Amino acid sequence: MKFSIGGSLKLAFRPWVEGLEHIPAEGPAILASNHLSFSDSFFLPAVLDRKVTFIAKAEYFTSPGVKGRLTAAFFKGVGQLPVDRSGARGAGEAAIKAGIEVIESGGLFGIYPEGTRSPDGRLYRGKPGGLARVALATGAPVIPVAMIDTEKIQPPGKVVPKLMRPGIRIGAPLDFSRYHGMDGDRFILRSVTDEVMYEIMKLSGQEYVDVYATAAKRAIAEAEKAQKEADREAEKARKEAQKAARPERPAA
Repeated sequence: MKFSIGGSLKLAFRPWVEGLEHIPAEGPAILASNHLSFSDSFFLPAVLDRKVTFIAKAEYFTSPGVKGRLTAAFFKGVGQLPVDRSGARGAGEAAIKAGIEVIESGGLFGIYPEGTRSPDGRLYRGKPGGLARVALATGAPVIPVAMIDTEKIQPPGKVVPKLMRPGIRIGAPLDFSRYHGMDGDRFILRSVTDEVMYEIMKLSGQEYVDVYATAAKRAIAEAEKAQKEADREAEKARKEAQKAARPERPAA
């Protein structure tokens, strides 16, 4: 996959990279990145010599038929790890377990602390579960990463990407060994997550919004729904006004 997809991405888009020296040649580490586009999970591994394991919903690996098998092979090839989102606490616990397994095997674990793609290019509040708990449970260093302009290449809903140069900035590793074993303290989890998000903000230059991206997406969807309803009501009122303004035909 690195030679095929990775090589093609680098040839076509020519991504620029800063801070490659911060990626360890061997041993475990957590790559914590902002999330602007679906393509983030491809550009970052493409510029690294080592494999990066991200998590993906299990449905990508279990769909039936030829298309399902091809999809599963593709996601396995690019280093995605299936996560079962069912159960009482869903993807959160599954992601933590998967991350710990990757770290304990000496690998690079990639995670998006925002939990979902940014709806508008701004940086949103990091969720204190997966990232901090994996870091504190394993003692692995956290390497902040900033993806630059990938949302312009492939905005949400767009299938065909735009050819332009994205950027990747990799920051110095963050050591949270002072909190080792304190992954059950929610205040520590919040502190660790906020420190990582601050470093990502400095690397990316994004405006920071102190709300969760999922909440922002709901608010945007509700606003769009309300606007559509208002537009329908306005159009209905316009038609009724036009109808009322028409002169009545004289009786025969």
